[in-house]
Amino acid sequence: MKTGAMKTTFSIMIAAVLLSLAAFAYGQAGTDVKTAAEDTGKATEKAAKKTGHATKKAAVKTGDATETAAKDTGKGVKKGTKAVGHGVKKGAEKTEDVAK
Repeated sequence: MKTGAMKTTFSIMIAAVLLSLAAFAYGQAGTDVKTAAEDTGKATEKAAKKTGHATKKAAVKTGDATETAAKDTGKGVKKGTKAVGHGVKKGAEKTEDVAK
């Protein structure tokens, strides 16, 4: 009878060891998943910061280009207005001369 009880005890010990190993492996897998998730989060945050910085730089450059274009357009409009005004004045003078 002792042999049967020893076999049962031994079987229970083996089952307990296997259960402990399974629990440890499951816990380790959970830790690995958590670590991978943290690494992914850090990489995503870093990429988002770089993208935000690049977007900001592009916006500043676009703003600078827009400002330059607006100034150039203003200068062109001013020159055009002077030319039109000069032409209108000349036309008015000729009209005046004809009317006399």
